[in-house]
Amino acid sequence: MEKFLVDSAATEALGRLLGRHLKDGDVLCLSGDLGAGKTLLSRGVATSLGVDPDAVTSPTFAIMNVYECRELEVRHFDLYRLNRPEELEDIGFEEYAGGDGVTLIEWAELFREQLPEEYLQVVLRHEGAGRRAVLEAHGPRYEQLLEEVEKDADFSH
Repeated sequence: MEKFLVDSAATEALGRLLGRHLKDGDVLCLSGDLGAGKTLLSRGVATSLGVDPDAVTSPTFAIMNVYECRELEVRHFDLYRLNRPEELEDIGFEEYAGGDGVTLIEWAELFREQLPEEYLQVVLRHEGAGRRAVLEAHGPRYEQLLEEVEKDADFSH
């Protein structure tokens, strides 16, 4: 599924839309160039789950931020500064990714072999003044999620 996002507000709105359909254990892997909107999308997801939008920041230096929500915990990873798979072990990545709550992983493409077997891939690319979002399901749960999202919004262009 692809969607053109005209601005930052549209990117955050896509995150809120996705967040409305997420369930306990869901994993979103976010990819794209620097400044493509991964953290904006994450903010949208987290706010739809009840997190204060001002609390959502890029975990570039912290590697992982945890946000407590109404019903679910949101774990927000940024793998950009990691160099080796062993560093994922050091931060307990495997224990968190796909466990209780919702997991958002920025720069997931850097460690494809360590990702959960099933997840929703969201690739954000700059396109003109906006950006293009490409969403790809990896596994039956995420195929169902994309169907729900398509029914909830107009993704016809």
